[in-house]
Amino acid sequence: MAVTSTYTVKGMTCSHCVNAVTEELSALPGVAGVQVDLGSGGVTVTSEAPLSQDAVRAAVDEAGYELADA
Repeated sequence: MAVTSTYTVKGMTCSHCVNAVTEELSALPGVAGVQVDLGSGGVTVTSEAPLSQDAVRAAVDEAGYELADA
């Protein structure tokens, strides 16, 4: 059963930003899909199991952006 989680990422301004965040989040174990809304900064991640907030934060940091606190 897939789990869908929504996050807000700060600092994205262009398609390169979207690609960087998508690439890093897609590399997390169990992630099946990533959708990014550049306008709102919203990121929807579909995964096989719930992801740890720390893993998501680390992936977003690696891409060069900041995960907004929920």
